[in-house]
Amino acid sequence: MASYRGKHRKQSNITRTVARVVVAGAVVAAPMAVAGTASAASGVNWDAIAQCESGGRWNIATGNGYYGGLQFDRGTWLSNGGGQYAPYAHQASKAQQIAVAERLFAARGTSPWPHCGKRAGVKGNVAKPAPKPAAVKPVVKKQAAPKPVAVKPVIKPAAPVQSAPVATERNGADYTVVAGDTLSTIAQKLQVNGGWKALFERNKDIVKNADLIFPGQQLDVK
Repeated sequence: MASYRGKHRKQSNITRTVARVVVAGAVVAAPMAVAGTASAASGVNWDAIAQCESGGRWNIATGNGYYGGLQFDRGTWLSNGGGQYAPYAHQASKAQQIAVAERLFAARGTSPWPHCGKRAGVKGNVAKPAPKPAAVKPVVKKQAAPKPVAVKPVIKPAAPVQSAPVATERNGADYTVVAGDTLSTIAQKLQVNGGWKALFERNKDIVKNADLIFPGQQLDVK
């Protein structure tokens, strides 16, 4: 956007004084139209700024590169929407010039009119920027910690207890089983012909399982 510098020249005698016409030695004051104060929603007294910038002439175009009552340069006029009204500010109505000035004021305050902006009638010379919306922090729900799962102990069933058979006297028995004996050790110790298998076959009426014998059992080994 082309920057608007504002024009700061002294008001001419024509705009500061009432034209005087001397007719037949008498001085007659020319009538002046008194315009109402142009203030917009922003509270800016645009008439006061225009009076300072251009002597209050809204259609002024002196060829100095600035146009209209508020002395817009063409770039600033167009970049703030003035082109929808007229190519140059002085060709637009007073209300249209003020509408464009309101847009410029909303963005930059009265700084485009560094000298005459002091007559705007508003506090400060820069429009306050719109407040930024407060950042909303996302609400994070805390998840409850999982409850520990009770582990039930695995109880293994007890192995069935086998009771030793009651030792009985056997006819022809020539060996009594003692703790630590197995058919294999007995056959080896007594040099049983055919080894533990022969010993098992010979004593099937007493030994039901070749791997399980009990102290006190009487075996036939010969």
